[in-house]
Amino acid sequence: MTAAFITGGMVGLGVYLLVRLFIKPRANVLSTIARIDAGRSGYVSSATASAAGERVLGGMDRAKATLGQRLEAEANSRGWNFGRLRRDLAVMNQPFAAMLATKVFFALGALVFIPFVLFLFSMLGFSAPGATPAIVTLAAMAFAFFLPDLALRQEAETRRRDFRHVVGSFLDLVAMNLAGGRGLPEALMTASTIGDHWAMARIRQALANARLIGITPWDAMARLGDDLGVEELRDLASALALAGDEGAKIRASLLARAASLRRKELADVEGKAGERSQSMLVAQLVMCAAFMLFLGYPAGAAILGS
Repeated sequence: MTAAFITGGMVGLGVYLLVRLFIKPRANVLSTIARIDAGRSGYVSSATASAAGERVLGGMDRAKATLGQRLEAEANSRGWNFGRLRRDLAVMNQPFAAMLATKVFFALGALVFIPFVLFLFSMLGFSAPGATPAIVTLAAMAFAFFLPDLALRQEAETRRRDFRHVVGSFLDLVAMNLAGGRGLPEALMTASTIGDHWAMARIRQALANARLIGITPWDAMARLGDDLGVEELRDLASALALAGDEGAKIRASLLARAASLRRKELADVEGKAGERSQSMLVAQLVMCAAFMLFLGYPAGAAILGS
């Protein structure tokens, strides 16, 4: 009876979610603001845009895009922010809708794969008792749903470290432009035009948008830091807002911040190198212990056998 209730509840939930996918959600203030914010924080290069325009979506890609758009609209209408996930996606320059569809597809894949594996085990005589198959399937679905987040978080942290490295070089360039007699807004924009790195492109886009919407460059950099989750960029924006155009003072402050970022990056690299050294030492100790066990086992077995 309990298994029947659980099965009926899962079927009912699946039917409800399927019906909600085919119902177009009504636009409201939350969904409109979320859509505007997503367009403001995203960055798409010209090459990427042209490639996306020329690509013909297949059946699976079209279904994924439709599902992602419906899920995003549903999340926006309910006011679900997904702040950490959106920041990681902004760093990776990936759409939020595609990530939601990927998570759902992973969960559905687990829903199909795990019962199939359990059925094969039952055919071999290893049947699970009671409601164990349902519990295992639900646990696998939850793990598969959050699995893309784990991979995305690791890649996003790598990109953030890369962004921090570029910010240090950017500050040096801004200080050089200030020393050449340029004002702070002009120095920021000129420094951002040097190089085609993705981090420079994001900074350049944020500064260009600041001119269009009528905000200061440091406010635009603060927004970019919030979108990407880069604390150093928010701190830099706060320092620029306080300093203004104070000439040599702000120039010295920028140089000091650039040196501080490089020292922090060097400390992080040394810390990771120390962690890898400890891991290698543990691996070597395990190998030595296994080798000693391999050498001593015949003698120990002969002594215990006699």
